[in-house]
Amino acid sequence: MSISLNEIQAPIASEMQQFEKKFRASMKTRVLLLDRIMSYIVKRKGKQMRPMFVFFMAKLFQESITDATYRGAALIELLHTATLVHDDVVDDANYRRGFFSVNALWKNKIAVLVGDYLLSKGLLLSLQNDDYDLLKIVSNAVKEMSEGELLQIEKARRLDITEDVYFDIIRQKTASLIASCCAVGAASAGACKEDVEKARLFGEKVGIAFQIKDDLFDYGTAEIGKPVGIDIKEKKMTLPLIHALRESDWMTKRRVIYNVKNNNGDNKRVQKVINFVKESGGIEYTIQAMNRYHAEALAILHTFPDTPSRRSLEQLIAYTIEREK
Repeated sequence: MSISLNEIQAPIASEMQQFEKKFRASMKTRVLLLDRIMSYIVKRKGKQMRPMFVFFMAKLFQESITDATYRGAALIELLHTATLVHDDVVDDANYRRGFFSVNALWKNKIAVLVGDYLLSKGLLLSLQNDDYDLLKIVSNAVKEMSEGELLQIEKARRLDITEDVYFDIIRQKTASLIASCCAVGAASAGACKEDVEKARLFGEKVGIAFQIKDDLFDYGTAEIGKPVGIDIKEKKMTLPLIHALRESDWMTKRRVIYNVKNNNGDNKRVQKVINFVKESGGIEYTIQAMNRYHAEALAILHTFPDTPSRRSLEQLIAYTIEREK
C-alpha cells in the first residue's frame, strides 16, 4: 500500500478532530445507561472513511467546511450506526470490528432501543436545522441498505444469485452509503443538483469497488480483515463464486453448490470451494470488475476541477482497492 489512511486524512485532520468533538457532543444524553452505551459506541470508531468522503467532496465545491457539512457527516454516522446496531441483533453477532457488539453486552432489547434512539437523533438533527435535502439523501440510503439486505437473504436461501443480482445487492447494501456520503458533502456545500447527482454516482462506483475488494478477502491465504471463507460458510454468493459457477459444467456446478449448501462450517469443504474458484478464474475476473468500477469512479471525479481535495479523493478511492483489510 503506497499511502496510509492517516496520510490521506492529513489535509482534513483539523476538520476530522472538530467533527469528532461535535459527534461526541451529539451523542450525550441524560439517561445514565444510554450515555454509557453512547460512549462505548463512539470509542469503537473504525477507519472513519465516511466523514472523509463527506469533507473531501464538500471541499471540491467550498474550501471551508460549514456547519451544514458537519451536520451531514453526523447524520450519516448516526443513521449508519443505528443500522449496524440493528444488524448485529438480526445476525446474532457478538463482535463488531474486534469489539463486543451492543447486543452482546446489553442484550437484544436494549440494542434495538439504542438503534431506534440513534435513528431519531439523526432525524431530529436534520429537522431542527431544516436540512431536508441532506435528510432525503441519507434516508434513501438507509432504505436501499435495508432492501439490499433483504434481497440477499431471499436469494441466499436458493443460492441462485446471478451477476446482475449480485451487483444490485452490493449497490444497495454497501455502495448506497458511500454514495450518500458524497452526495451529502456536495449538497451541504451548495452544489447544484447535477453536481450532487454526479457526486452520488461517483460514490456509488467507489462503494461497489470497495465491496468487491471485501469479497476478494474471502479467498485470501491469510486472515486479513475477516476470516477466510466466512462468506462461503454463511452461504453468501459473491462475484468470484458466481463467475466460476457460470463457467462450469452442470455436474461440477451441482457438486460445488452442494458443498456450499452443506458445508456446516467444515473447513475442508470450504477450502474445496475456494480452490475451485481460484482454478476457474473467479479471482482474476473479479479483480477486473473491481478495476473497471475504480476507473469509472475516476472518470466521474475528473469532470470536477483539479484541486487538492480532488487529489485526496483520488488517493482515497485508490486506498479502497489496495487496502489489506
